[in-house]
Amino acid sequence: MGFIGSGLGLAVFFGLFIVFKWINILNEYERGVIFRLGRVLPEAKGPGFVFVFWPIDRMVKISLRTVVHDIPPQDVITRDNVSVKVNAVVYYRVMNPVRSVVEVENYIYATSQLAQTTLRAVLGEVELDDLLSKREQVNVRLQEIIDQHSDPWGVKVSMVEVKHVDLPPDMQRAIAKQAEAEREKRAKIIHAEGEMLASVKLAEAADVISVNPVTIQLRYLQTLTEISTENATTIVFPVPIKMLDALFGKTRGDA
Repeated sequence: MGFIGSGLGLAVFFGLFIVFKWINILNEYERGVIFRLGRVLPEAKGPGFVFVFWPIDRMVKISLRTVVHDIPPQDVITRDNVSVKVNAVVYYRVMNPVRSVVEVENYIYATSQLAQTTLRAVLGEVELDDLLSKREQVNVRLQEIIDQHSDPWGVKVSMVEVKHVDLPPDMQRAIAKQAEAEREKRAKIIHAEGEMLASVKLAEAADVISVNPVTIQLRYLQTLTEISTENATTIVFPVPIKMLDALFGKTRGDA
């Protein structure tokens, strides 16, 4: 009886062990890829209770959450032969758990290596100015290429963002000089346009004054009023040339 009781207890223990081995609980963001006698089932299981009939079945858990992968800095030579260090970030998630297990050994490592090689290849085809000023277009191109090559693995790349472009010190100084020269160019153009507009207005004012010479005297008086408001020790008063001509002509006549 003791031998039978111990055997029964062992059988119950083994049965409970098998039952607990069969019962699996998957979270909402998890799916289970089931291999039955080495052959994968067409559909992934989960979430919730999932029965895995061990040892016939084997389950591989796959997370469906978005993975944020930081691409380490890559040495890139742009199309115009400028050496830069560029790092980026890739956002992707698993859309087909079965393919992510069957088609590739490690989809996380494979996507990481694909992102690094694609970053070097794409940035090697663009010029430095486009990399700095047209970053959105570069990001879209990177996303399309990585997504196209990772699609057979059941991975969807939703976004690629170039985070930082590390320029050599010489190139930074050259870009700073270029920006300074560009600002000086705009300043000179604005100053020339102002001079042109001022000359037009002065010509119009001269036409008005030539019609009525009294306006110049009014302008003299206004200038004196503006000068008198300041604490100036010297006042320069403009005298019309015609008054001097009349005075000099009278003096010569008396002589």
